Amino acid sequence: MHPLTRRRFLAATAGAIAAPVLASAPARAAAGGRRGPFGRHGSPAARRTPQTLYVDPLGRGDFTSVRAAVAATTGSGWTLVLAPGVYRETVALDATRTEATWIGASEDPQDVVIVHDNAAGTPKPGGGTYGTTGSATTTVQADGFTARWITFANDWLRADHPDITGTQAVAIKVQGDRSAFHHCRFLGHQDTLYADSLSLATFARQYFAHCYVEGDVDFVFGRATAVYEHCHFRTLNRTDLTTAPYGFVFAPSTAGANPRGYLVTRSRISSEAPDAYYKLARPWVPSSDTTARPSLTVRDTRLDAGIDAVAPYTDMSASFPWQNQRFAEYRNSGPGAEITVPANRPQLTDEEAGSATRAAYLGDWAPWTGEC
Repeated sequence: MHPLTRRRFLAATAGAIAAPVLASAPARAAAGGRRGPFGRHGSPAARRTPQTLYVDPLGRGDFTSVRAAVAATTGSGWTLVLAPGVYRETVALDATRTEATWIGASEDPQDVVIVHDNAAGTPKPGGGTYGTTGSATTTVQADGFTARWITFANDWLRADHPDITGTQAVAIKVQGDRSAFHHCRFLGHQDTLYADSLSLATFARQYFAHCYVEGDVDFVFGRATAVYEHCHFRTLNRTDLTTAPYGFVFAPSTAGANPRGYLVTRSRISSEAPDAYYKLARPWVPSSDTTARPSLTVRDTRLDAGIDAVAPYTDMSASFPWQNQRFAEYRNSGPGAEITVPANRPQLTDEEAGSATRAAYLGDWAPWTGEC
């Protein structure tokens, strides 16, 4: 665990997301890094390294924006410690900035929010529209990325833009291998969490632990090899529709050559919508890879009544029926997991379930080691 993950540098104010009381660098030096309102574990300056940057929207750190802090880094191994606040910006971590760590200083992801409001159909200043990928508030292409206690959000709303038909609005697009998110939140509506890879030939491994994800249409999607453990997925209500389905939780687009796609384990799927108004998943076979064979295993997970138990899966395209893909479940519970039509809910055998583990999916990478 990084030495700064247990440090705080905030002073909370009642009724609002607080900014930290962060002394200037000279003041920290004068104090020997031993004083200041940095929480129960002392000053982070006491263990500051040359590759640690503090970000505070009120100007009491090294930078006031995440984007500026990222731009100041070169090479590998940089840590950003983010003070509580709303960072309204888009951020991209390119493939050269490997082994980066972003930490929410307060250890509460509700306090640190990176958010913007582009959709796929939003006009770009220079002409054209952003498209799904371009709509992302945060993009992570670098390998070895870790985030803790941060909210990644896209707050674009259909109701505010009735003229826009490209309603995909990505909170974060993750493409790097060995990308880990602990105690993070992902907020949006359509296409919230884009767990992907840099190319068809790259099987990027990603790990999400104790995270919260909400949305409505295909809000966890992409072709990464991704494990979601102890996560909470929340389907939203919709006022623009009156009939089911309102949407779909998962839309994997796993490459046909990849033996593993998404694994959801020991998690929960709840809903704000009426009972049975959401599908658990549908397969995404994109035009850029018509050989894709989407893969999703959901095991040891509670599915609340918002999931359609009779027909939890559906097609995205009639050309690629879900029955031809790699969807399976194992020992799920809750009203949304009830097996009423066995053919509609493929189940793993005990032997098959033995290979549906985080270790099998992630290989020699064990990001859960030292979790806090």
